[in-house]
Amino acid sequence: MTAPDPSNEPRRFLEYLYQAAVRRALPLHNTAAFLPAPPKGRTLVLGAGKAGGSMAQAVEALWPADAPLQGLVVTRYHHVPPHTDASTRRIEIVEASHPVPDAAGLVAAQRILAMAHGLTKDDLVLCLISGGGSALLTLPAEGLTLQEKQRINGALLESGANIAEMNCVRKHLSRIKGGRLAAACAPARVVTLAISDVPGDDVSTIASGPTVPDATSCADAVAILQRYGIEVPGAVMSLLEQGALETPKPDDAVFQGHEVHLIATPQQSLEAAAQAARAAGLDAHILSDEMEGESRDVGKVHAALARAVARRDQPFRKPCVILSGGETTVTVRKQPAGTPREQRGRGGRAGEFCMGLAQALQGQAGVWALAADTDGIDGVEDNAGAFVAPETLSRAAALGMKIDRYLDRNDAYGYFRQLDDLVITGPTYTNVNDFRAILVL
Repeated sequence: MTAPDPSNEPRRFLEYLYQAAVRRALPLHNTAAFLPAPPKGRTLVLGAGKAGGSMAQAVEALWPADAPLQGLVVTRYHHVPPHTDASTRRIEIVEASHPVPDAAGLVAAQRILAMAHGLTKDDLVLCLISGGGSALLTLPAEGLTLQEKQRINGALLESGANIAEMNCVRKHLSRIKGGRLAAACAPARVVTLAISDVPGDDVSTIASGPTVPDATSCADAVAILQRYGIEVPGAVMSLLEQGALETPKPDDAVFQGHEVHLIATPQQSLEAAAQAARAAGLDAHILSDEMEGESRDVGKVHAALARAVARRDQPFRKPCVILSGGETTVTVRKQPAGTPREQRGRGGRAGEFCMGLAQALQGQAGVWALAADTDGIDGVEDNAGAFVAPETLSRAAALGMKIDRYLDRNDAYGYFRQLDDLVITGPTYTNVNDFRAILVL
């Protein structure tokens, strides 16, 4: 595909870079090199995540036709790729809710845990893990109901806790995450294929690490719950404080002989976008694939950098593209009781970043930007992210829209929808988290 001219079509050019990043992370392009040979016994495929459907399709397409294969993978609603020659026939794919778990995810987790029992040392378990698996693979700890888990999960999502903190709590309030699925598979050999959606590619954080050791502790989980003022039932808190909900640790013998392979990472996708920009004649600079913090504040920092480039050719010379990834957070501002539904905030990390960026850019000439989640869904809405241009604020002002008010209620979706600047792609069937690209001409 030929790159659009960035000078004449900046939005299309930034969308082109986003698509280059997404293509690099598609499972069918990245799985073959990491598949082991069929074992003497059975091969069982288990997995969870937003990329679960496409990962299962890739394994089935690449697995020898005459070798036994069966399994179950859970993915987000509407994230099963359309029927293709690679569609699964031997691996069952089911759908459940994300980011707040539901009964379908509970049933899927129960079935997956049941399938893991009774394996032998001659059997192989292929675990397909990607972002979103924490919500999709939900099996509450003893004494915790699904409804309580939903409430705790929702509170974590609105608290401003980072992904490592959230998943520490999730591991210790689960019967399947934090290495417990691997323990259930013993004595079978376990090979985990993971698509990273977390800063630093920490496999124990991706989907709360169901098949890898957990170095965090019950005490860590208690501290996080207290830090963000999140309540759990008293009996469950007592179990945490006593260490009774501890996870398998790195020195546990259950993990001996297991393998973990990252088949796609945020950095690889950023490099693919950078290569596409350079092929179009622009310098490209990757700031980091590990950026965290409040989305709007990260947007302001990016704006300061873009303004320096636009005005002084520092620290980079224009024309150029500035890229970054990672997983920012949004602390949801509470709205007064009785606030009409149409005035409540909607949106996710990418949109909030774009509002913070636009507010700080103040219409800076020569700067355009796109931020989007690589799974195609920003939060729980139907958009992947949003687009910012030099005229964003002035166009909004002409419609009587003040960006401060939209930021106050975390309403990025409402703001960019009225400007027709939402980026809508539909599910991409992969997930390497936040993608941000700023074009400076």
